[in-house]
Amino acid sequence: METIKPIKTEQEYEFALKKLETIFHAKPNTSEGDLLEVLSLLVHEYEQKQYKIEPLSPLEALKYEMEERGLSQTGLAKRMGMSKSTISEIMNGKKQMSINFMKFLHNELGIPAHILLAY
Repeated sequence: METIKPIKTEQEYEFALKKLETIFHAKPNTSEGDLLEVLSLLVHEYEQKQYKIEPLSPLEALKYEMEERGLSQTGLAKRMGMSKSTISEIMNGKKQMSINFMKFLHNELGIPAHILLAY
């Protein structure tokens, strides 16, 4: 049986990833399946500590969704029934998002409310 210990270095992390690749299709409730589960947890914990991803700001989330959907400021303004200049002011950080605008972004574009409300 292999010795399992916490991942503390980048080298140990890389080794664990390589090992995961070799046992990725292990069946549950087998020794390899158990190793896969434990290594996955250790890798996840290491990644959470070393590669923490900061949440998007409301504006970053909006820009991301627009890019993903190929939606221009003009297109967003038409869908919202707003002027392009208002959208431009929001996109440039000169104007705050209204509650109705945030509701639209949540309901129509699927941007999570907790991101939109994170001011």
